[in-house]
Amino acid sequence: MKLNTLLAFALSVLTPGLSAFAQTPLATGPRESPLLLGAAWYPEQWPESRWDADLALMEAAHINFVRVGEFAWSTMEPKEGEYKLDWLEHAVRAAERHHIAVVLGTPSAAPPAWLTEKYPETLRTMVDGRKDGHGNRQQFDWSDPKYRELAREIAEKMAARFGHDPNVIAWQIDNEYADESYGQSTQKQFDDWLHAKYKTLDNLNARWTTSYWSETYQDWNQIPIEEKYGNPGLLLNWKEFVSDTWRSYQKNQVEVIRAHAEPRQKITTNMMGWFDGYDSYTVAQDLDFASWDDYVGQGQLDPASNGAIHDLTRGFLRKNFWVMETQPGFVNWSPLNNALNKGEVRAMAWNDIGHGAQAVEYWQWRSALNGQEQYHGTLVGSDGTPVPLYDEVKQLGDDFAKAAPVLAGTTVESQVAILHDYNSRWAINWQRHNQQFDPTAALVSFYRPLHRLVRSIDVVSDTAPLSGYKLVVAPALNVLTPEAVQNLKAYVRGGGHLVLGQRSGMKDEDNSLYTQRQPGPLTELLGARVEQFYALQKPVPIEGNWGSGEDAIWAEQIGVKSPETQVLMKYGKSNGWLDGQPAAVTRKVGKGSITYIGAALDEATMKTAAKWMIEESGVTAIMTDLPEDVELSIRSGDGKRVYILTNYGAETKTVTLPSAMKDVLAGGTVSTVTLSQYGIAVLEATR
Repeated sequence: MKLNTLLAFALSVLTPGLSAFAQTPLATGPRESPLLLGAAWYPEQWPESRWDADLALMEAAHINFVRVGEFAWSTMEPKEGEYKLDWLEHAVRAAERHHIAVVLGTPSAAPPAWLTEKYPETLRTMVDGRKDGHGNRQQFDWSDPKYRELAREIAEKMAARFGHDPNVIAWQIDNEYADESYGQSTQKQFDDWLHAKYKTLDNLNARWTTSYWSETYQDWNQIPIEEKYGNPGLLLNWKEFVSDTWRSYQKNQVEVIRAHAEPRQKITTNMMGWFDGYDSYTVAQDLDFASWDDYVGQGQLDPASNGAIHDLTRGFLRKNFWVMETQPGFVNWSPLNNALNKGEVRAMAWNDIGHGAQAVEYWQWRSALNGQEQYHGTLVGSDGTPVPLYDEVKQLGDDFAKAAPVLAGTTVESQVAILHDYNSRWAINWQRHNQQFDPTAALVSFYRPLHRLVRSIDVVSDTAPLSGYKLVVAPALNVLTPEAVQNLKAYVRGGGHLVLGQRSGMKDEDNSLYTQRQPGPLTELLGARVEQFYALQKPVPIEGNWGSGEDAIWAEQIGVKSPETQVLMKYGKSNGWLDGQPAAVTRKVGKGSITYIGAALDEATMKTAAKWMIEESGVTAIMTDLPEDVELSIRSGDGKRVYILTNYGAETKTVTLPSAMKDVLAGGTVSTVTLSQYGIAVLEATR
């Protein structure tokens, strides 16, 4: 069928629906809306004659922004120095006609073939020494000066053209930073970075204990790149170098955009949840807001685990964030790419909003006719007509239109913080000692029962301001820098309640063991120390103030050194060493306290421990009688308090509210709400 005939047929099928939608009032304009719904749109893949049909479908679903351009370098600059941006201008204007704003992506994640052919040095060198090649993405060397020059030039051309465009609201730098390079140029930059940090080789050798295995270096260029098995100091410094290099790579484009763009055009990049290829706190500090790509992959949504990643992302800059990509039903990269259940995509979006998201964008709008991701979920098929999920996203768009005024000026306000640290995660993952010990799983094991009690948690770095929290929990905080030590001591002495999880306080900023036992510089404050740690072959019984349970992964034998330190839990009979020994201790420090949990608590015991933490720290528990499958998130601000309830269970549930509230989506004032599976209630209560 000829293209014009196909388009005419598609439009004839869609016309009745579009006419009906045209009568539906649209949400607040995208440039003013506090709640955005978006899609990743690739106009360069389709004839311009098709654009209005796609945009009309988006407008009908209340989609009010698109991300454009992040993979279009070969279309923007088909030959070196030959810039073609008129098509992008047409796309921005077409979106504007449909009340849809634009986020522009700089295209450096996918360099064109002419670039890497003419400048082969810009291709990344892989671990085995081979050069990457054209045909995928991220084949560039993020440390290469020539690549940075060319990436900066295309970003500058875009910013000069669109930096004052009224329909461009934000910029995304690159896309999902991931792959490093291991060539001679990068090696030299790493050597120079180490030289600047340590000043002398004697200092580096001493701090890395390179006398071990005769690793001592006599020249800076003798220091290799190691990622998995090597001197712990070397491993950690490489990751810090990688983080700084991604930051400077990003800043190279951020600076040129800011030089041309209006301040209202904010800048971000899309990060990837627990991904630890770099330190996101380092990379995020030059951005206006953080964003991430939220995918389930195989299986169904775990709202608590997903919520923890939202809170992690919100913590990068300690303010609301965007979900720059999310799953339209299913993906194409998991072992099993099942679709989310009917209603689950909408519930997932409200999970985003409940944890502080201001925008949710689906990747992608329409199936590409070719390319590596043909099977990935979309909202519109390759024929240009909606897939079944489209109606669910349309319902979500209607939700957002109703809820935007209520959520304006709100964010997540928390009395509890959980500390997250990339250095600690890297250090543990290089030397897990028990492969079952996953530092992110350890964090979530604390997060899940605590969130169930308090409904909002901040996940922040160990150097973030802590005085506003009644309770701070630090699971597996393995590496403690001097800044973190001072921050935690000041928090406890200022009346805060600090809970340290197993494996905390073992190493310093060089990934070297502290000369004190765990928790290192916090031992004196605790009045106790870890005498020995044990990777467990089989579960060990534990009992005490939090009841009876089992530790199946990791056990630390704690020695009490101060009469002021109280034993909370003890181990039962196990390997002899642990029999009857303290597993968790606490000590009051003025109006504050410090607690150390040396056992990996099972789910039931962790629930009891979480309740104890809340009570001891004076945190207010909220709606603790909710049905098990019902999740509650709370956003506050501007004199408003907004409750978002979602039922993830198969059975219909009725929830009694603490007071009468305004039902934002259904209308009216209610004292109870009834939710079927994936049912949503957005409720406003005045403070």
